[in-house]
Amino acid sequence: MTLALLSPQLAPNLYDLAIMQQADRIVLQDTEQWSRKSRVHRARIRVPSGTQWINIPVRTEDRKKPIREVRINHSADWISPLLRTLKYNYSNSIYYDFYQPEIKADLESARQYTRLMPFVMHMQRRLLRFMDIRLQYEMASTLPGYTSDPDRFAKRVGADLLYQEYDSRHYLRQAENKAEPTFCHPRYHQHFEQFEPWCSLFDVLFQLGPESFRITDQLTLED
Repeated sequence: MTLALLSPQLAPNLYDLAIMQQADRIVLQDTEQWSRKSRVHRARIRVPSGTQWINIPVRTEDRKKPIREVRINHSADWISPLLRTLKYNYSNSIYYDFYQPEIKADLESARQYTRLMPFVMHMQRRLLRFMDIRLQYEMASTLPGYTSDPDRFAKRVGADLLYQEYDSRHYLRQAENKAEPTFCHPRYHQHFEQFEPWCSLFDVLFQLGPESFRITDQLTLED
């Protein structure tokens, strides 16, 4: 059995999508402490000079809490600047105009959310749905046998192979027995010069739209 352990993510990158697609069981570690270095609240997008992060602000007093308890900071308008950032960087992408109305409505729905994680999972499900991807996952907080020790948890659930989130060593406990697969990042057309890997699904969606399957169907990991 292949197990994937990840944080809840606003918009996964292609490596994390690959491990989720190949896993028999996906567990999202919502009981772990929130970290500003994680991708729970942020996503990497393409910009003229390379890449940058878009962020959902969280309340200062919640920054040492478990992910599932963290609240969005609605003290200032962060949605309008985020939408302007997406427009500035993606308005010339082939599928920006096609998806923009729904993405805008989804992001504006954040005003209805107090906690970060439910909104993050809403956005992730929407992005995956646009790309016709269906995933089944479990929350660590619902699992009686969950432990933050990834090796113990993998053994407890009978996993033969354990994948962990991309570049998560600064904010998630790393397993001694985690797989270190070779991942060849697929290249696709981006509307700025040169190709920047490790962008989030926002980039893939705006660039490829309904043709995203040509990339996502070919994602592979080699152990």
